[in-house]
Amino acid sequence: MVLEGSSEALCPPPSLELRPTCNKNQSSPPLSTSSQPHNGVFTEDKEPIKYGELIVLGHNGSLANGDKGRRRSRLALYKRPKANGVKPDVIHNVSTPLVSKALSNKSQHSISYTLSRSHSVIVEYSHDTNTDMFQIGRSTESMIDFVVTDTVGSGNSQGGGAAGEGVGGGGQSAQSTISRYACRIMCERSAPYTARIYAAGFDSSKNIFLGERAAKWRTSDGLMDGLTTNGVLVMHPAGEFVSEPAPGVWREISVCGNVFALRETRSAQQRGKLVENESNTLQDGSLIDLCGATLLWRTPAGLRHTPTLKQLESLRQELNAARPQCPVGFNTLAFPSLAQREIVDKKQPWVYVNCGHVHGYHNWGYRKEKGPAGPGGTVPASTGERECPMCRRVGPYVPLWLGCEGGLYLDAGPPTHAFCPCGHVCSEKTVVGWSQIPLPHGTHAFHAACPFCGTWLTGEQGHIKLIFQGPLD
Repeated sequence: MVLEGSSEALCPPPSLELRPTCNKNQSSPPLSTSSQPHNGVFTEDKEPIKYGELIVLGHNGSLANGDKGRRRSRLALYKRPKANGVKPDVIHNVSTPLVSKALSNKSQHSISYTLSRSHSVIVEYSHDTNTDMFQIGRSTESMIDFVVTDTVGSGNSQGGGAAGEGVGGGGQSAQSTISRYACRIMCERSAPYTARIYAAGFDSSKNIFLGERAAKWRTSDGLMDGLTTNGVLVMHPAGEFVSEPAPGVWREISVCGNVFALRETRSAQQRGKLVENESNTLQDGSLIDLCGATLLWRTPAGLRHTPTLKQLESLRQELNAARPQCPVGFNTLAFPSLAQREIVDKKQPWVYVNCGHVHGYHNWGYRKEKGPAGPGGTVPASTGERECPMCRRVGPYVPLWLGCEGGLYLDAGPPTHAFCPCGHVCSEKTVVGWSQIPLPHGTHAFHAACPFCGTWLTGEQGHIKLIFQGPLD
């Protein structure tokens, strides 16, 4: 498995089990798709097998404080050198006070269901040589492969950077609603490399505990199942994510991977109805909501339709090469470097989101709350709405930012449209697709949001076609 932040693997993954460290005195290998890991797990003539990638919505390519180790905005799951999957094996009925003693074997994975103060059921799991397991959660403990913290998105969020992680962008939130051991993904080690998601992850003692208040039950075949406190929600696309993007129905996934209709509220003890004709198998475009952060699953086949960072940079340069001009000031506009976040450039294009006319920044035309200009005149002077000098429509006036996370694109088409009201620019197919997807918010609310920053979409469509003016010469 490898941690990476682009849609292309820069180098094959080292084993997470081995945890190799970097030698500062050793020269770094060249960044290329043919680079080999130091442990020599993969032969030079064989590429590592990628199961898929997980992308956290609302971060536009990297976390606010940068991607570090297992805490990052994007993770690629690769076939491990050795299988670490598990499967249910033996069921024990024990007295609740004796649960801790029954779970004393640190090498044995197990799930404990507390039915009452006197009765518990323990399901032991044995090693599965046919699957690889990857765990996701808020905990920074070593058994968590992908550390995810709360994504802060709101209707007022603007700018090109991430929406933030935790409270105030400072990292992990003290009031996080994401479980420390939120979920686990099991990937089959043989073709077609099917990936399945399950609620809850194993802790440092290789156990999952469902307490007395947790939703749990006996199944019709005498086994046990249950739900986590805030639940793990999954929505599979109704069609092909890249060809005919259409939202599916949000469901809840149980600890054993069964699919249920949503509970009345996120943490209600009464489970929803079992959905027998749906599965926990992830497909390209599946969304996973952990009650605080939403993840997108992309398959290798799906990622081949998305632009790489290099291609996004080429699209940026093509836009700038067309020399778009402000129709009022006649100054040439230019999209800033993809690496530049949050700081608005003097030449950066701005847009009236209700009509799509693109201008350079100007500090006039307010219709509400007139305020002083920002330093250098490069930041919005007020949150008040503006009147477009071209068509006189009144609405928000925001800077345009290119969407930097290629994995969120539905195709590699030209960046002709922007989300409203945040101003993130991408292809038409991408804005149309995401504007139809309701994302969970709170305990039972759903809103369409910009996938690059998490801002709730506004307007009739949630996006606008950009109207650029070319150079007069």
